[in-house]
Amino acid sequence: MRLEDLRPTPGAVKERKRVGRGKSSGHGRTCGRGHKGQKARGTGKVHPWFEGGQTPLHRRLPKIGFKSFTHKEYAIVNLKTLEEKFQANEEVTPERLLEMGIIKKIKDGVKILGDGDLTKPLIVRAHAFSEKAKKAIEAVGGKAEVI
Repeated sequence: MRLEDLRPTPGAVKERKRVGRGKSSGHGRTCGRGHKGQKARGTGKVHPWFEGGQTPLHRRLPKIGFKSFTHKEYAIVNLKTLEEKFQANEEVTPERLLEMGIIKKIKDGVKILGDGDLTKPLIVRAHAFSEKAKKAIEAVGGKAEVI
């Protein structure tokens, strides 16, 4: 077998439709476009989202929601988690929390919330603290530092 002997499988290649070449071709006169209408004229393009002049779906549906561009999404850590995962006088940082698998992503920062009790002093460095968490950390002799 040589390169010049190769042929496509019978029936795999169709002959091109030659439109507008007379009545006997089967594609004369209107050339398979039917009579009148948008699709019979020029390029005949109708966009997939066009609904024939009916008010389009994207205009019929109400506008919903609002997303503030200044909103910050924090990775949240509670005091009870710090209590069980860290020893007394240990330093808690976002990198350390990530390393230990307490948080999956730092996102826009780490926020410490006041759920649970803290009994040992810790040096906590985070991007934000709730009032209750800050008071609880300082009450047991720890430090709450905002990064």
